[in-house]
Amino acid sequence: MAPNRKPGPLTAAFVRQVTEPGKYHDRQGTGLFLLVKPSGARSWIQRTTIRGKLHDLGLGSPPVVSLVEAREQAVLNKRLIRQGGDPLAEKRQVARQKTFEEAARLAHEELAPTWKNPKDAAAFLTTLETYIFPRFGSMPLQEVGTAEVRQAILAAREQVPGVAKKLIYRVSAVFKWGIAEGLCSDNPSTAQALALPRVERQAQHRKALPYAEVAGCIGAVHGSGAWLGTKLAFEFVVLTASRSGEVRNARWEDVDFDGAPRATRATCATWEVPAARMKMKRPHRVPLSARAIEILAEAEKIRDGSGLIFPSPRGKVLSDMTLSKLIKELGFEADVHGFRTSFRTWAQEQTNFPREVAEAALAHKVGDAVEQAYARSDLFEKRRKMMESWASYLAAREAEVIRLEGT
Repeated sequence: MAPNRKPGPLTAAFVRQVTEPGKYHDRQGTGLFLLVKPSGARSWIQRTTIRGKLHDLGLGSPPVVSLVEAREQAVLNKRLIRQGGDPLAEKRQVARQKTFEEAARLAHEELAPTWKNPKDAAAFLTTLETYIFPRFGSMPLQEVGTAEVRQAILAAREQVPGVAKKLIYRVSAVFKWGIAEGLCSDNPSTAQALALPRVERQAQHRKALPYAEVAGCIGAVHGSGAWLGTKLAFEFVVLTASRSGEVRNARWEDVDFDGAPRATRATCATWEVPAARMKMKRPHRVPLSARAIEILAEAEKIRDGSGLIFPSPRGKVLSDMTLSKLIKELGFEADVHGFRTSFRTWAQEQTNFPREVAEAALAHKVGDAVEQAYARSDLFEKRRKMMESWASYLAAREAEVIRLEGT
């Protein structure tokens, strides 16, 4: 039983609010209950006996199907069973007239609220509309077989290999939903059934500038007409060798100035990135160089109520595309993520810092599980020296670029 829920029939308010996984019975004698899964997905189920055999009938999901509608359907099913009918058989009869596209749109409607990223929900339907519906979207769901799915996936591979792999899971999700709803009996889109030929994938590395050219790129960015927050965020990305998302989402509360008053915050500070914003889901401490601290001081000029260190002009999180587009427009063939490669190559070729120090700066795991279990230091003080050296190298290169341009 859910916390603070009194025994008795469900209420519309309770259905809207409940999030804890479990079965919540309506207690009106129809066998109706609300099933809440750990993923957050919710569905109406009616447990009933048909011709001596126990069945769970899917009645849809809230909010598409309301509590009132689920109750009405449950009563109709119970009445039909008493008269010797079979609601499950009738549901299968309707299924024979439901097309794959209709099933996909219904599945998407129910699954979309469970995805954390709205882009995933949009991509699910968009890719099916582009590569699947034109081929067998109009076919009855039960008549779609492995051959149709296989040919569609192979055709998509020729155009968009990366999307084709996701299409397999998305088509499969439609059939899984159909099976759960009693609309079809099997899933013809499993990897084993499709027997797709293996694709030899070549690793594609992010484009990176030679480290000797990074300072020139920073100078070009600062000389551009871009928003101040964009300029500062880009240089901060380079100086800290961080991922773009970590910097764009950085907040003032993440920076520790060791209790120093604002007027004296010029020599020592730490940026503490919480685990939720890290790729490896582990908190990461970043020692800030003197130049990185100067950037924070400059960022005070655009400080607003958002709490973001580098907000957009509208007080929102900067878009990753904003940084990438700026670099490309300035004529540099590099990805924002590639500046981590520039830093790592500099550390390898121009310094004597140990490999594990450079890898720790990038928040990478080093060694096997046993080594990681014992080597628990984040090498923070050594990394502080490394990041200061990186900042000094960039400053020296930028000064050299300015001197050459002036001659």
